[in-house]
Amino acid sequence: MGAGVIGLTTALVAARAGHKVTVVAANRPEETVSSVAAAIWAPYHAEPATWIGPWAATTFEVLAGLAATVPEAGVQMREGIVVHRAGTAPLRWAATVAGNRPARADEVPEGAAGGTVCTVPIATMSIYLPWLQQQCTSLGVKWAWRLVQSLAEAADQDAVVVLATGLQSHGLHSDDGLYPVRGQVARIGNASIEQWIIDDANPAGSTYVIPRANEIICGGTAEIGATSLLPDRETEHRIMDSAVRLFPGLAEGTFLGSRVGLRPGRHLIRLELRDEEERSVIHSYGHGGSGVTVSWGVAYATLDLIGKAASSSQQRTVTRPH
Repeated sequence: MGAGVIGLTTALVAARAGHKVTVVAANRPEETVSSVAAAIWAPYHAEPATWIGPWAATTFEVLAGLAATVPEAGVQMREGIVVHRAGTAPLRWAATVAGNRPARADEVPEGAAGGTVCTVPIATMSIYLPWLQQQCTSLGVKWAWRLVQSLAEAADQDAVVVLATGLQSHGLHSDDGLYPVRGQVARIGNASIEQWIIDDANPAGSTYVIPRANEIICGGTAEIGATSLLPDRETEHRIMDSAVRLFPGLAEGTFLGSRVGLRPGRHLIRLELRDEEERSVIHSYGHGGSGVTVSWGVAYATLDLIGKAASSSQQRTVTRPH
């Protein structure tokens, strides 16, 4: 259930393992929050760290492999800078990337305390999501584009149901721990920028600039509880002003518009196998702003749960923090 980056990646991994897979979703990939994502490998708004670390490492390895050998997947390895600001804790993940180094003074914005330079995968989602879908189709994955509001509608009792539904549960579960984290980004074309930058503690507001194959994504926001999908013009101006200060050349680019997505926030990611309504159900959501970053790790962990579900009809629950 669900055709965002978690759902598609899980479907692909399961199909590669020989399972018969049907993706059931009300929204096509280009209509999901995954299509709005900046899609840089960067753990963001997701816990617990004990799960995120291994899943992110697995995903890094897979995406780096795609960047090196499958250019049509739309993944590139790019060097960039994570900015450090005085009085705020630096983002820890940058120091875990192989080959990282301290940024030179001339590489960081004025007023910054320092930074970390590293090379990470970036996915152009308008290319990557269709590639995932095509890979699934080539392995026999079937597609059912419809709204499902009960487990009985979703699949037969002997099927394993994976709920990779993000915020869009439509009554399939009653997890009240989920909440929206609104993100707004601006899209710029016809501008040449090779490096990305993440300046999370920028005094003007969290700022990032992520170059992709066919556009540059500038952000951003993380508004907990906000639900509007309409771009806010004041936020748009703030994002662009901050981005242009970091990369003046953006002012010469073409503004392609703003997009908004609602990240599926949760105090902890939920990946759990349960027996519900006489069928095996795997809950897989709450990935926050880390969907792309953990996608392959989550998919392989889900594959393990599918195997457990197939081997037993008794109620099973993955031990997890609460």
